[in-house]
Amino acid sequence: MLRDFLTTADWTREELEELIESALRFKRGENRVKPLEGRSVALVFFNPSLRTRASMQVGVFELGGNAVVLEPGGTSWTLEHREGAVMDSDKTEHVAEFVRVLGRYCVGIGVRTFAALKNWEEERTDPILNAFAKYADVPVINLESAMQHPCQALADMMTIREKLGVWRKRVLLTWAWHPKPLPMAVPNSFALSAAQMGHDVTIAHPEGYELDDELMKEIRAQAEQAGGSLSLTNNVNEAFDGAEVVYAKSWGSKNFYGAQEKDLEERAQYRHDWIVDEEKMKRTNGAIFMHCLPVRRNVIVTDGVIDSASSVVIDEAENRLHIQKAIMARVLSSSS
Repeated sequence: MLRDFLTTADWTREELEELIESALRFKRGENRVKPLEGRSVALVFFNPSLRTRASMQVGVFELGGNAVVLEPGGTSWTLEHREGAVMDSDKTEHVAEFVRVLGRYCVGIGVRTFAALKNWEEERTDPILNAFAKYADVPVINLESAMQHPCQALADMMTIREKLGVWRKRVLLTWAWHPKPLPMAVPNSFALSAAQMGHDVTIAHPEGYELDDELMKEIRAQAEQAGGSLSLTNNVNEAFDGAEVVYAKSWGSKNFYGAQEKDLEERAQYRHDWIVDEEKMKRTNGAIFMHCLPVRRNVIVTDGVIDSASSVVIDEAENRLHIQKAIMARVLSSSS
């Protein structure tokens, strides 16, 4: 049965648990299946990448397949995704043809695209990702979109399980200052998957930096269903009290979409208070420190924290490889 991997919300907790267990077997070298032998997977990158690109290419190879890497506007034509668009400007090909052609060559398509941070109401619907899913006749894997980064989130959940076990944990997602506004995909997916796994999730951010309202309803419902909890705070110091996991990530405010200079000016006041430093980590219950990378040292987190024994960012990055192999083995094995 053809099935996409666009957001963890489309998968049950039991299914996510199975993917994590499969990834752990891949990591231990116990799972040597090659479901992609003799087959190709398209990897479409609208923006730069290190971990996603390298881990997916290595993962496809280790599953026996061939990765076809395409960069719209670089190694392939510029793409239009809007329905009914009159293509008389800078876009050469429509997703409708692009995706269906790739489906004739490849058994799956991975796509990575950032939010442009220009139109909140449009981008919150993940238009490019959903255009790929609409036209594809093969499974689509979300390698980060405007609103979701499910592969990163599952690697995060895998890392928490490795380091702290399967029990319910006190997990803090904390906003941090950054010299430019960033998309919400990582915090969205981390909070969602942590809630699905039954953790007690606290989200800390300054006023005005709330995540999407509909997504927050989904996160709260998932937390309640899984036996966990969700709490919100604007107090950065108290948020660390008793935490067992600290996940730092910056994101831009939806209130400033299309007005990045105003966003930068408004966020400047939070630069020093919202950094993850040694004093804040002392308030935790021996928490591990997590970040998806790349990270701005001494902006998001101090050297003292990211270089400490509590930091698991490199393990987290490695786990991208294993969880993506598990995802591909699951969703691409049955595709023709």
